[in-house]
Amino acid sequence: MSEPYYQDGSVCLWLGDALRVMEDMPESSVDCVVTSPPYYGLRDYGVDGQIGLEDTPDEYVDRLAAVIHEAARVLKDDGTLWLNLADSYAGSGKGRRADGTRGTATGKQASDRGACSGRLNHPCRTVRRKSLLGIPWRVAFRLQDDGWILRNDIIWHKRNSMPSSASDRLTVKHEDIFLLTRSEHYRFGLDAIKVPATVQSEAALSWDRDSDEPRRPGQAYSQHRHGRKEQHGPALSTANPGDVWDIPNQPFAGAHFAVFPERLPATCIKAGCRPGGVVMDPFSGSGTTGLAALKAGCRYVGIDISRDYLDLSLHTRLAQGTLEAVS
Repeated sequence: MSEPYYQDGSVCLWLGDALRVMEDMPESSVDCVVTSPPYYGLRDYGVDGQIGLEDTPDEYVDRLAAVIHEAARVLKDDGTLWLNLADSYAGSGKGRRADGTRGTATGKQASDRGACSGRLNHPCRTVRRKSLLGIPWRVAFRLQDDGWILRNDIIWHKRNSMPSSASDRLTVKHEDIFLLTRSEHYRFGLDAIKVPATVQSEAALSWDRDSDEPRRPGQAYSQHRHGRKEQHGPALSTANPGDVWDIPNQPFAGAHFAVFPERLPATCIKAGCRPGGVVMDPFSGSGTTGLAALKAGCRYVGIDISRDYLDLSLHTRLAQGTLEAVS
């Protein structure tokens, strides 16, 4: 196994293709995976072998599924994987480089091509230009076929998302976060991510569900069982956060594109990783997952195919996380 690009007591970064790097990692060495892979057809990172510029959605799904299949091997039996994906439009004309400019590569590396420029032929179907491709769910279904258990489709609502120039459709203000596990029994710390409980009306607090009798403020709902009423103590002050997360985008001056906000991986790690465990991101990018992991007191393993991104994360996100973790 080659030497890591960078390593200290809490961070280990690897430079290279995520699939190849993970093949050399020991089994069951990671507690939690939180990642946001390159989206299909939306950006050229200018690196050979990058994921996201495949000729068809099926090729993209194949490559991404292969990476996540290998992640299953290094993930502990009770581990969780949180996968953030956005959809793409056929022939969207996007695919810019990371610095915001259009690339000059050709063929599969061509950046000014959108999501296959509308050439999305498949033996069983043809996707017409301007159509949503359903990329997140194509990936989710493939992972189910590979043995993953899909526990949640979390909707990340981006209330401050970039406005769309399209005048014939609605602006997309959400992305998917899939919670996946390999086992029916896995670590999930719900208490760590509960939110303040809210009610819809005063009536919901003042009347019993099963009768017309009013109840005292703060008294929990009662239930009728075998003809008698049972009280269940004070009403809870916190609640399950649900599967719609309202998290605004977070500016990052170190990059010329949107990176997912720290609160997103932080929530995943709080729920899905044991204290002091190992968090991995096979598409480490600017290191947001690493920052959240370090702040949570966890160790971090990051993999990226771009040397520039590893350097960027070391001098910004991970440096900040290390300082805050030891302060």
